Amino acid sequence: MLKTLRLSFALKNTYRVNSILYSLKQIPLLGRLFPAALYQVRGLKIFANILSVLWEVLSVFLFKCIYFLTLVCGLGLLYQNAPPQLSFLHILLFLTLIGSYMNTSLFDPTRDKYYAMILLRMNARSYTLVNYGYALLKTVIGFLPFTLLFGLNRGVPLWLCLLLPFCVAGTKLTVAAYSLWDYEKSGYVRNENKLQKFAWLLTGIFLALAYIPPALGFVLPLAVYAALWLVWIPAGLVSLRRVLTFRYYREINQELLAQMFAQMDTVKEAVKTANEKTISADTSITSQKKGFEFLNELFIKRHRKILWKSTIRIASICAFLVCGILLLMIFLPESKAEINQMVMTWLPYFAFIMYLINRGTGFTKALFMNCDHSLLTYSFYKQPGFVLRLFQIRLREITKINAVPALVIGVGLCLILYASGGADNPLNYVVLLVSILAMSVFFSIHYLTIYYLLQPYTAGTEMKSGTYRIIMILTYVACYAMMNLRLPILVFGAACIAFCVLYSITACVLVYRFAPKTFRLRT
Repeated sequence: MLKTLRLSFALKNTYRVNSILYSLKQIPLLGRLFPAALYQVRGLKIFANILSVLWEVLSVFLFKCIYFLTLVCGLGLLYQNAPPQLSFLHILLFLTLIGSYMNTSLFDPTRDKYYAMILLRMNARSYTLVNYGYALLKTVIGFLPFTLLFGLNRGVPLWLCLLLPFCVAGTKLTVAAYSLWDYEKSGYVRNENKLQKFAWLLTGIFLALAYIPPALGFVLPLAVYAALWLVWIPAGLVSLRRVLTFRYYREINQELLAQMFAQMDTVKEAVKTANEKTISADTSITSQKKGFEFLNELFIKRHRKILWKSTIRIASICAFLVCGILLLMIFLPESKAEINQMVMTWLPYFAFIMYLINRGTGFTKALFMNCDHSLLTYSFYKQPGFVLRLFQIRLREITKINAVPALVIGVGLCLILYASGGADNPLNYVVLLVSILAMSVFFSIHYLTIYYLLQPYTAGTEMKSGTYRIIMILTYVACYAMMNLRLPILVFGAACIAFCVLYSITACVLVYRFAPKTFRLRT
């Protein structure tokens, strides 16, 4: 067993190290410093191994921490009608039930399983049991510090906080044993990446049961919750026998892995079909312009469904919400003071809202899927002058597309501010409107710039850039963090406008300097 664990970890680590080295090679400027034979450099492989081990350790705790901070405790703080300890146990119980069949690791087809059991012909039973046991151990270790930290903080008894991680592992074992029994009876293989309609319906029911009763003040006594939790430990121990004695792990994994590759082909075909449906087939669409302006206008007209139509829909929803708030203040005048205070100090919150509604990712993806992935095969298309000219045209178009909902939000906020009591300084209205538009311009430039500088897609339309993904994640984290800021309009608005101007200048310079070299098909 120990040998199997060592080999499986070495295999997974090798795959992860190669991915890290590949990502390092793709980083602009930094990638030039690395030699062509990157995978043979001992020092870099040691560095990548260290990163891989750190990520393995970090992943044990990081996602559990986010899980408790957001889904369990973050939403639980909204409930004032139930005792904190009971809300904590109630929400965590139903979320654990969801995780027992949506996050099993036993029925998750992954590439490392394919490499180990199909290509290297490792013993399927030993490999599956060792890795499943390792996954359960990570679950227990990862949950323990957070059940103690958050549970004790909410008044849950120490003994129960210590046992909760083992209860979580028990639910996973019980559901896994049932799935294995079901396979023996019916031959059906569960795939946690391809859940059936019943599983999604059950998830919806569990989510409703997790959050609605505590919000209404309906919770059970502590003793009942303790019993509902502790029953999973003996259930898990009983289920462990079936997991250990199951004889068809190779057959199950072969079917799961066959589904994985079939699903990948299906997804590619579905994406291709979906992309084709978004393009207008009207042959009468044309343009009177010339050169790249002609190409751009044809692209915009033929993709109006996913560009302008969705933008108009978003703007309409924003206008509806603004009207709703204005009506609320008419029928409930006592809400004006609170709404005025929110508008005056919650402007940073709209950085995340503008992040959510901007069309940058959809625009750049459509550009590549339906235009650039073909034209980048021609050398003339990659000439510096042409690259920069087309960048300018596209920047103008995406800015126009994003500006429509931004203008609705900006004007709407000014109306809400005025109707709720106004501001002492009239400059607040100007800064409020301009800062929202500046955020819109920022996201337009940001997504188009990183598309040109990193171009993450291959000729087969697969995303291959780890750097691109990292920047996407960092963008999300930065915008999400803005939600916690409470600053006056003039302070945050002025800083936002200044940042957007500086970022725009910097981005244009970077594109001018590097895009002719980086805007290419990946291999």
